[in-house]
Amino acid sequence: MNKEEILKKSRDQKEDEGTIYADNNGRRYGVIAFSSIFIIITFFNLFTKQNNFIPYCMFCAYMSAKAYGKYRATKAKAFMTTTILASFASVAFLICYVLVVLEIGA
Repeated sequence: MNKEEILKKSRDQKEDEGTIYADNNGRRYGVIAFSSIFIIITFFNLFTKQNNFIPYCMFCAYMSAKAYGKYRATKAKAFMTTTILASFASVAFLICYVLVVLEIGA
């Protein structure tokens, strides 16, 4: 291949390494921010004697989606197991929250 063919092939690619790097970097900071807020809200709720169903629901939903993405890439059974368990936990926490809010489970 000559230089022009390599440059053309590079331009024709759908993904740009700079964009991928920026996405990954942004995702990393997003995870840090999400985890920090999760911890703050969880401790606040513990000290004010409120339930943590919604933060746990959101965290489990995030873990499920992240594990599913990793499963799609690696086909590792551990990631599929995590996806299923975290999905179940997320739905369970959501049901608990709804029951408490509607005062059915109180």
